Amino acid sequence: MDANRYALETIPSPPAFPGAASPVISDETLHRRLAAIIERMQQQQIAQLIIYADKEHGSNFEYLAGFIPRFEEALLVVTQQGELTYIMGNENLKLVPFARNPGRCLHAAVFSLPNQPMRGAQPLDQLLTEAGIVAGERTGLVGWKLFTGRQQGMFDLPQFIYAAAAQAAGGDAQLVNATGLFISPDNGARCVNCADEVAFYEAGANLASTAMLAALDSVAPGVTEKALGARLNAEGQPNTVVTIAATGDRFAQARLYPSDKRIATGDKLSLTTGYKGGLTSRSAYVVSDASELQCNVSDWLTRLAIPYYHAVVNWLEQLQIGITGGELYSLIETVLPKAQYGWHLNPGHLVADEEWLSSPIYPDSAVTLKSGMLLQIDIIPSVPGYGGCSIEDTVGLADAALRDELARRFPDLWQRMTQRKAYLTDVLRIELAEEVILLSNTVGYLRPFLLDKRRALVRQ
Repeated sequence: MDANRYALETIPSPPAFPGAASPVISDETLHRRLAAIIERMQQQQIAQLIIYADKEHGSNFEYLAGFIPRFEEALLVVTQQGELTYIMGNENLKLVPFARNPGRCLHAAVFSLPNQPMRGAQPLDQLLTEAGIVAGERTGLVGWKLFTGRQQGMFDLPQFIYAAAAQAAGGDAQLVNATGLFISPDNGARCVNCADEVAFYEAGANLASTAMLAALDSVAPGVTEKALGARLNAEGQPNTVVTIAATGDRFAQARLYPSDKRIATGDKLSLTTGYKGGLTSRSAYVVSDASELQCNVSDWLTRLAIPYYHAVVNWLEQLQIGITGGELYSLIETVLPKAQYGWHLNPGHLVADEEWLSSPIYPDSAVTLKSGMLLQIDIIPSVPGYGGCSIEDTVGLADAALRDELARRFPDLWQRMTQRKAYLTDVLRIELAEEVILLSNTVGYLRPFLLDKRRALVRQ
């Protein structure tokens, strides 16, 4: 790669859209979701599903219910006939009347917080039987992980729930891991989004990237991590990842969260925030130009930042409907060799209510990318002795029919997407396929020297 193909230029910042409305997904879409899961149950001859949820692992439950159980555990039982039963702890029983796909409610006191009342609690296996779990029928358990290769046959539910499920279903042999019905990248129902869902998730991606631009504009010597963290946490919305505002060396005293540490010139700085539908992350140096870098990293721009940026540009320009995950993986290995640049995770993955849903991008993957998929650019170089470089953001794929529907039903959203794409084309000189849509405002935008708020890398 010729480093001269990219240079710092004084350019305007990307357009941002603070205060954009957050749409509500329609009842029709929620009902279609349930139908899609039942169809997959029938295809895989799964008679009944037991879907697990807690606060951190509730998205498959939420996909059908519209809510998570906050600080308790919960189960949602689904039969092939479309009958739903919610099994809830003490403090989430009141949510079931609001479920987007209605069902009856059973009380499992065992899901409640420590020392809460549990008198007369019914055993969980009996509750599952009452919810419709029939012994001897093939029963799918849904957690949140895909187990592949040698891990096949594993489950990620708490042991006491697994034991109750086995009791109700008539033994371990009747249980299968059915999480793939939801998140398998080749046919999971949650991996392809309709217009309703794209609009819902764009709100989170817009929020994250708008907050990131505000944080980047606030970077200055003496500013605390907490002050930057306050910029990143927006509108009281729940984060999908721990917010990162970390200057200098990270994880001192095992701290994950923004602290009182103050930014100093020459520091490495990592910033990350994520909401439903999108995460935005930036890593770079707190300097005005290369002359302020320590001598041992004085070539960071050409050694790491520009090769990384070149890889992101290639990823964006090759993205299209029909490309396989294996082809994208090979592309990044070609332009940013793992042995030289130290990345080890999938160079891109799917996004939904959680920051990492699953990934079709891995060696030799035959999974084709489809219209309706939302992807995060997640290429993380790691070169010993150098600070990192990161511009993670969210994009999507939309065929002509989906683009037309987005433009017709969500004109404000479509205007935002159109402005974002024009910025990439006209300012950053990145050429995207027609089917690529941009959910984040900051796609392709890299300020490598964070005290220089005006210059960013641009293709020459």
